[in-house]
Amino acid sequence: MIVRRDVFQAIADPTRRRIISRIAGGAMNLNAVADSFDMSRQAVANHIKILTECGLVTIRQQGRERFCEAKLDQLAEVTDWVEESKKLWAGRFNALDNFLAEIQAKPAENGNQ
Repeated sequence: MIVRRDVFQAIADPTRRRIISRIAGGAMNLNAVADSFDMSRQAVANHIKILTECGLVTIRQQGRERFCEAKLDQLAEVTDWVEESKKLWAGRFNALDNFLAEIQAKPAENGNQ
């Protein structure tokens, strides 16, 4: 069974978000990335594998070492989704504000009659 991963799965985990943050400033070798976390190297490698499958990280071989590099352009999908969600919720909250203003105005109208 092949599991298709996407950028949302990658950033859903706080460890993977921290890995992205660590390597966003520049490429790091795999051991340096693993040393940054209080977990086994295998656990970090599994997180990096998911990030690689999602296209957020690439692994580059340089001599005997392997380096992780962030590919943050993939996060544009998340940014687009967040912007659309913000528009949707802003519209809903505006409608709620209008509804609440109407409700608050009605007792004042009834009291004046």
